[in-house]
Amino acid sequence: MNHVPPSLAIDDSALRALSRTFAADAARVDSEARFPAANIDRLRQAGLLALTVPKRYGGLGGGLLDTTRVLGIVAEGCASTSLILAMQLFKQAGLTRTGLWPESVQARIAAEAVEGGALINALRVEPELGSPTRGGLPSTVLRRTPDGWALSGHKIFATGAPGLRWMDVWARHEDQVGHVLVRGDAPGIRIVETWDHIGMRATCSHDVLFTDVPVEHAHVALKAPAEWLSADPAQMAWNAAGIGAIYTGIARAARDWVADFLRHRVPTGLGAPLATLPRAQERVGEIEMLLSANDRLIFSIATETDYGSPTSPNESGLIKAMVIENAIRAVELAASLAGNHAHARANPIERHIRDVRSGRVQAPQADAAFVAAGRGVLL
Repeated sequence: MNHVPPSLAIDDSALRALSRTFAADAARVDSEARFPAANIDRLRQAGLLALTVPKRYGGLGGGLLDTTRVLGIVAEGCASTSLILAMQLFKQAGLTRTGLWPESVQARIAAEAVEGGALINALRVEPELGSPTRGGLPSTVLRRTPDGWALSGHKIFATGAPGLRWMDVWARHEDQVGHVLVRGDAPGIRIVETWDHIGMRATCSHDVLFTDVPVEHAHVALKAPAEWLSADPAQMAWNAAGIGAIYTGIARAARDWVADFLRHRVPTGLGAPLATLPRAQERVGEIEMLLSANDRLIFSIATETDYGSPTSPNESGLIKAMVIENAIRAVELAASLAGNHAHARANPIERHIRDVRSGRVQAPQADAAFVAAGRGVLL
């Protein structure tokens, strides 16, 4: 009989204490749109930047179930920190799963995460291309040099850009496309601070410009475009469950804030806390329904993936869309119970309202997920 791999013994009280520390500084890093360096350093000290690094490289060897638990709790404190962490954990898990890179490259990147908390993320989106999930070839190009390769191009929406040690850049060379690994401190890289969005402000998802950046031979993985078309079920499941966990964590934080508000708000005309009103209880119950559904969906995807049987890419896309909409609706319900108080910058729910909506732009977006699923049924 198969058994789900046991969850790592990550101390829940320590993780929640870490999240509360993040929450205490979340308003400042959000208002300043500042990279949460102190939070990332605390994650490093806790070993969580190496959560999904295999044990053979000195990491914790965590799976998707562990990842969703950590991301959700971290997101309750600071959603931007959780999204930066998610990109790290997804990429570290994928390095060894996909078999795309030589053992020496895997070992080097893993070791740097374990020893120094080195961050890595994928840089795929471009000004003209948009997201490559919509099709099209990148304008970022590789050219051969006597010593290897040189990379030039322009990427946007690079989550965590100021803190990245490694960048996995989507690029092309002649009639091939693929992944290019470059160090964040390599010559020819410039970060342009363009990120000024309504939500997830502390992710500092700035533009990154590459000008003849030197690249080693072993750090290039190119194929014909058609060879990249087949979606990786495991990667889709990691994305759906992991991204879903972040935005569900935001919704939990909004629920907790409004529950405290309702318990302590005593209008003079009522003479009792708002929490005693059936209307308030009904709406909080609806929030619980949405959060419970999300928790079950995320747990299901994560468990099946850790078993080695991830859901299909189409189903993962649909579940991601559903979980995000549930989270957004949960925050909207919480905000409706607080009225104008929910829109005051002094209250954290104002930030949750802005952050949770960013889930809709995380790939795959709902329309793409619906089209893929509908095509699978009809064609």
